[in-house]
Amino acid sequence: MGYLGLSEKHLQDAMAELARHLLALGARLSYGGDLRAGGFSELLFELVQRHRRDVDEDSPVGITNFLAWPVHLRMPFADVDRATAELRGIAELVCLDENGRRMSLRSRQQIQEREPSAAEWNDGLTAMRRAVQAEIHARIVLGGRVENFKGSMPGIAEESLVSLESGAPLFVLGGFGGCARDVAETLGLADPWAPLNRAWPERSAFSKFGPDSLNNGLTVAENRILATTPHIDQAIILILKGLVGIDA
Repeated sequence: MGYLGLSEKHLQDAMAELARHLLALGARLSYGGDLRAGGFSELLFELVQRHRRDVDEDSPVGITNFLAWPVHLRMPFADVDRATAELRGIAELVCLDENGRRMSLRSRQQIQEREPSAAEWNDGLTAMRRAVQAEIHARIVLGGRVENFKGSMPGIAEESLVSLESGAPLFVLGGFGGCARDVAETLGLADPWAPLNRAWPERSAFSKFGPDSLNNGLTVAENRILATTPHIDQAIILILKGLVGIDA
């Protein structure tokens, strides 16, 4: 983001504005968050609460927040149970097992919290991303770290790869830097920046896909704009156009 003249605040504002527009249109958002204080999950929950006040209490919009096995394994059950109750009506909190299957609260209660192994991080995060893919209609990616990440590869990269491999609609916003920018470059949607030619794990797996692999209702030219624009309003217009095209 520094090369783009952007800060973390720009990225957070972009994510919030995009989520706000989708919620206002009645979308239900899915997110693989970890519930940390000040994280994006918390921001999404606040947006849902605000939207419900602006519309009505019976609005069907909301969040499905997936907790991967290694994420909730570190949490005492009391914290999981409390968060589930506090978020009722705002978000559905879903704990997944090692294979990405939904767990009941009763099943989760039988498990003692502990620190997951490296293998559990790798397998559990991959299972979560595949489980999310099975329940969503389209995926939108922006930002994302490419170092000091958990799992076998950067999260945004693996989420993008899962969508591409399944032929599901994928919207790539690379104008805010991060891993999404790398994905956009690898897919041929944006010109590569020599100083940022980062060799994160499994980046070569994207080589079999191209700018026409996104299946998101937009033309290649529109996807190139989406992948490079730093203007979130322009990105939102393109995403909404693509979503309408998919539904049509």
